Amino acid sequence: MKSAPRGKRTSVAEVTNVSTHGFWLLVDDRELFVPFDEFPWFRDAPVGQIVNVELQGPNHLYWPDLDVDLAVESIERPAAFPLISKRTHKASQPTNRARKTTAKRPRSRAARG
Repeated sequence: MKSAPRGKRTSVAEVTNVSTHGFWLLVDDRELFVPFDEFPWFRDAPVGQIVNVELQGPNHLYWPDLDVDLAVESIERPAAFPLISKRTHKASQPTNRARKTTAKRPRSRAARG
C-alpha cells in the first residue's frame, strides 16, 4: 500500500522588502532583518536571487541561486555566529615572484652593443 502524497507546506519563508542596507524576511510569524554588513553574501546579489529563499526545516533557510545556507538563529543573533572567512586585498598586491619578474633586469652584453 502506498502512502498518500505529501501536502503543501504550511511553513514558509518570504522576503518582504529589500533596501540598500539589507532585506526583511518573514519566517512563519517572525519578521527578521538581514543586514548586508553582517551577511555580505547578499550585498551584490540581484533581487531575484535574494527573494528565492526556501525554508528547508523549521530553522534552516536556503538560497539555491546563491548556494547560501543560514540558520534562523544566525539572523536573530549574528554576534553569536561570527564570520569565518574575511575578504582580504592580497589578490590586488603582487606576490614577491611577480615583483621580481617586473623589476628591471640588466641588459645582456649582446644587447648593450
